[in-house]
Amino acid sequence: MPDTTDAEGLTVGQVSARLDVTVRALHHWDEIGLARPSLRTPAGYRLYTVPDLERLHRIVVYRELGLGLDKIRSVLDDSATDVPAALRAQRAQIAARIDRLRQLAAGLDRMIDAHEHGLLLTAEQQAAIFGPGWSPEGPVQARQRYGDTTQWRQYAERSASRTPEESDDTARLERALGEAMDAGVTPGSPEANYLVERHREVFASYFPLSRQMQVCLGRMYESDPGFAAHHDAIRPGLATWFRQLVDAAARAHGIDPETATWEEDR
Repeated sequence: MPDTTDAEGLTVGQVSARLDVTVRALHHWDEIGLARPSLRTPAGYRLYTVPDLERLHRIVVYRELGLGLDKIRSVLDDSATDVPAALRAQRAQIAARIDRLRQLAAGLDRMIDAHEHGLLLTAEQQAAIFGPGWSPEGPVQARQRYGDTTQWRQYAERSASRTPEESDDTARLERALGEAMDAGVTPGSPEANYLVERHREVFASYFPLSRQMQVCLGRMYESDPGFAAHHDAIRPGLATWFRQLVDAAARAHGIDPETATWEEDR
């Protein structure tokens, strides 16, 4: 390719370097008639003149502002185009995009917090929902114990979008369990089986809970000191009573609680 001077015009490569635009983009703009070089060398190479460069510079500016090529053509070539109105419309789109990105950033922050901490409620909110006997350290300990499981990831992803009001479902269930225990509901009864199903439904809002997994949870409620203390603070003996309800419901569905494992239903 012959060497050229600015007086003769600039080659595609020179324009690309000067305006920080790819050669491919320049060729495309030429093909669609948006910015065509005014000159050609005897060998057929494109040469851009000073007016060509001025047009290209305007195109680059409007592209950086987010305008599409058709809108840029209209701004540059259509005298009837209201340029300020076009720019205001673009600014409104950018403002909406910025707002959306801020929402996404906030959502990412909540997702990160959910994966790292589990329950996205302040200590005060947890106490108001679950009662003064609830320990805010419970979710932290759960993260340490179950953070590498699929269920924890599902729990975190779903809890990130839950409100404190939605989190109250668990507290309402626990109150219902306490009232049922006071009323003398026995394992295997229709009332007991209803509560067991309701327990599965509440947990299903966080992650799929099979009957075998529910048996494992019931066992943990009774054996884990933290969970046992929380449930027994609602009603003395509640952890053991609820485990018995879950075991009876599992047997009714052909599951031996003694051999139940933490795995999903197939």
